[in-house]
Amino acid sequence: MATSTARPFTARVPDESLDDLRDRLGRTRWPEREAVDDWSQGVPLTYVQELCAYWASSYDWRAAEKRLNAYPQFVVELMDLDIHFLHVRSPVPDALPLVITHGWPGSVFEFLNVLDRLTNPKAHGGTDADAFHVVCPSLPGYGFSGKPATTGWSVERIADAWAELMASLGYDRYGAQGGDWGAAVTTAIGHRDPKHVAGIHLNMPMVGPDPATMNDLTDAERSALDALAHYQEWDSGYSKQQSTRPQTIGYGLADSPAGQCAWIIEKFWAWTDCDGHPENALSRDELLDNVSLYWFTNSSASSARLYWESFNRPSRDRVEVPVGCSIFPKEIFRSSRRWAQRRFSDLRYWNELEKGGHFAAFEQPELYVDELRSFFRLVR
Repeated sequence: MATSTARPFTARVPDESLDDLRDRLGRTRWPEREAVDDWSQGVPLTYVQELCAYWASSYDWRAAEKRLNAYPQFVVELMDLDIHFLHVRSPVPDALPLVITHGWPGSVFEFLNVLDRLTNPKAHGGTDADAFHVVCPSLPGYGFSGKPATTGWSVERIADAWAELMASLGYDRYGAQGGDWGAAVTTAIGHRDPKHVAGIHLNMPMVGPDPATMNDLTDAERSALDALAHYQEWDSGYSKQQSTRPQTIGYGLADSPAGQCAWIIEKFWAWTDCDGHPENALSRDELLDNVSLYWFTNSSASSARLYWESFNRPSRDRVEVPVGCSIFPKEIFRSSRRWAQRRFSDLRYWNELEKGGHFAAFEQPELYVDELRSFFRLVR
């Protein structure tokens, strides 16, 4: 059980921090522009300058705080670390409890557009039978959660902490959902807390290709392997740095808001279904809400340490609880059903969608909610 009572929390960044951000942005020392006319060398200089100018002069963090503070938030001590979480109860008393987990470089901001749909489905095209009580924690070292001062906060430990959190809230039976690191945590919950988990839903199932299928690949599997090869060759440098030397990259990102912005925005360009520009998938304010949370909580190094803990030690434990998977076309890695079935013995739901990317709830809130409803109807 949690070692302390959950304390109400309200997000409020000091005015001095807002002033400091604007001052730092105004004093940015920029590099020369890239030597290409696309994003192949990184985020183009003109776009980062444009985005940072908007961040300094027009972006409204107080409006972001207001959206976040519209939902009940708490901090609770779990395993000697303060964890921030949103806890939004449904008006439907017997709604299914659901813990949803973000990844990097995401945050709880990803889920603000789905909370009402999940908790009050009748107002959003569903029925009371689809209702969830939603618990949405910030990963250790991310957002308003505490920063681990010692090693050991692996995916498995986070899963145990989330199970402890759900028990402390009085939820004896619950579902879990996640993508990116959230998918890894959710999968670990399914493996480690099967007595209490009704089922898990993943929008990036952590399953590698099955070697036995290499001579009999489907077109979708070939496409998935091509995407994985592209990621490994052109898109994985951040993960190598964060999984080996997270402290070193933290110095630059903690000191330069322009650097923090570019580090994160590049991934929203690469991983969203954006047709070449991140603002085709998400608004400029939505992008900066997420970047700002990393900046104001100074969580560049602390968030990267999760890679040091777990990136090179992926779990391959089989999961016996019911599993549902939703595969969005612009995901980093897209498994196939037959690959997933090797790890998930009770794979009850599989759907491949026509649009959307890595940040499913953020990019496609309606589709994301429909997917969760469809799967969890099978396990309620």
